[in-house]
Amino acid sequence: MEIEQRLRPLLLQGLEGDSNAYQRFLKELSAHLRAFLRRRLAQRPDEVEDLVQETLLAVHNQRHTYRPDLPVTAWAHAIARYKLIDWLRSHAVKGALDVPLDDVQELFSSSDAEAAQARRDLGQLLQTLPDRQRLPIVHMKLEGLSVVETARLTGLSESAVKVGVHRGLKALAARIRGAT
Repeated sequence: MEIEQRLRPLLLQGLEGDSNAYQRFLKELSAHLRAFLRRRLAQRPDEVEDLVQETLLAVHNQRHTYRPDLPVTAWAHAIARYKLIDWLRSHAVKGALDVPLDDVQELFSSSDAEAAQARRDLGQLLQTLPDRQRLPIVHMKLEGLSVVETARLTGLSESAVKVGVHRGLKALAARIRGAT
């Protein structure tokens, strides 16, 4: 059975006061989040369990924000991504303290303005694509969702998501080549 079909009824029952259903929801969600975060923290497997627990706590604290018309997995993944980003930011700052002084110039060589301009340019390029190409690229390549998750969010089939990413990236490459 698909994870969404298992999690959604358990969460809804839990929100209505069924504590057993809510416990089963948290248990199944933790296994799903563990896999989700393990893929994103392949280089730091020891950190996965802490992030799973932080995410479950955030899910519990934010359960009142869940909208039943949205997929549970998309909602939980959004919370997990925020927790992961917070973790990455905090560890990037700590890691920066270990950089030898000789490498400091290299650290600051790219400016925030250049990054902001690159984001604007990418956003403008993506807007030129039809939704069936743009949305799969945004969800999979920028947000890091899987094909299955992207298909669920967009309403496209899994094969349509893969084709959309392929054709969209090909179209973006052609536009970039034409602009230079």
